[in-house]
Amino acid sequence: MYDYDVIFIGSGHACNHGAIALKMAGKKVAMVERFKNGGTCTNFGCDAKIVLDGPFEYQEGLERYGDLGIEKPTIDWKQLMAYKKQIIGAFDPILEQAFTGMGVDMLKGHGKLKDAHTVDVDGKAYTTEYIVIGAGARDSKLDILGKEFIHDSKDFLDLDEMPEHIVFIGAGIISMEFASMALQLGKKVTIIVHGNRALRQYPADYVDKIIAKMEAQGAEFCWKEDICRIEQTENGYKVMAESGLVVDCDYVLEATGRIANYEGLGLEELGIEASGKGIVVNDHMQTAVPNIYASGDVVAKRIPKLTPTAEFESNYIAAQILGLSNAPICYPAIPNLVFTLPRIAQVGVTVDEAKAAPEEYKVVEVPFGQQNEWVNNREKDAAITFIFDGEGYLAGAALYTAEAAMMLDFLTLIINKKMTGLELRQMIFAFPTQTYSVVSALIPLLKQM
Repeated sequence: MYDYDVIFIGSGHACNHGAIALKMAGKKVAMVERFKNGGTCTNFGCDAKIVLDGPFEYQEGLERYGDLGIEKPTIDWKQLMAYKKQIIGAFDPILEQAFTGMGVDMLKGHGKLKDAHTVDVDGKAYTTEYIVIGAGARDSKLDILGKEFIHDSKDFLDLDEMPEHIVFIGAGIISMEFASMALQLGKKVTIIVHGNRALRQYPADYVDKIIAKMEAQGAEFCWKEDICRIEQTENGYKVMAESGLVVDCDYVLEATGRIANYEGLGLEELGIEASGKGIVVNDHMQTAVPNIYASGDVVAKRIPKLTPTAEFESNYIAAQILGLSNAPICYPAIPNLVFTLPRIAQVGVTVDEAKAAPEEYKVVEVPFGQQNEWVNNREKDAAITFIFDGEGYLAGAALYTAEAAMMLDFLTLIINKKMTGLELRQMIFAFPTQTYSVVSALIPLLKQM
């Protein structure tokens, strides 16, 4: 007889959704958490970022009305950060109470596999029929001289004062989002990039637009540079690249990727393959030991490592354990959203994929802002790219607009449900809204019946 039916290692989205589903189905469930309940996204990632981002979104929007006499509001970062700490700081105890209130046992400490059915938590062993590993990932750090002066995303999201000059190493989602906020505050930003593109997984045209806007705000992008050394100076830091580039700044943030938290879990002893890219699983999210699953950012996969993806996998694993389905995991279209100012987003088949296979897809670019300035808050450069498959169904979309979040979710529904123009015509949408304008642009292009 096992102590538990299922033990989850971790309490973030990769674990807690499945844990609650299993508990509601009558299973005895525990989650092992060595730090804060809810994991990275809740405490140090997406939620913290969106609390801080909100005022910047409104500020950026009101700037478009400057010629009409509407003044740009100021943002007090120190007060905003205090608000963020108040909101986010409450999640840990609230989630502890919520999880235990639902009957999920919370085991505090570091979880490690002793065997296929035993998890050791700081020296105490618990047996279980199934194990789900959702240990997440962490920011990578360059192995260079002066690496101790490098900060990560967690540090930035806890800054009481915004530095006057920030060097961002890398031009991925984290750097571009954080840099957007710093620039809105009038701070100096230098982004040093190993390659020759920012946000490589997103449409180059839209990325070029956001780069141009950031440069107009004073950002400096340094391409094809490799950082080799960081020195502390009397006034801050000196960041040096192999090319001879030297940048003096007040703060250094690295965002060059993330590493799966696979170490110290006892995987190797059980023959479970893992690396910094993640734990290897099959198409049922099982490791090499069939009763041990992995979920979320700790998994080695090509699917985007996003919070909704982790939640989807967690629920899928719960259904597998409950015997509700034996089908391989099948991901729907996954929306991706970058919280720059304005936003860049995409879902489904990408623009690059579609342009590489013109016999399979049709790409239609819509100058959405020019056509709908009156309803899109004067965002004249907003744009949408629709991608249609050979049958005329919407297969993908990319967006450049402050309103991307709302539009993206709506377009994701159309893609996943393979909706036709006729089906959309049979619905009534609120007017005048951005969604109504998207529908009006999309219907003539879709498969009609």
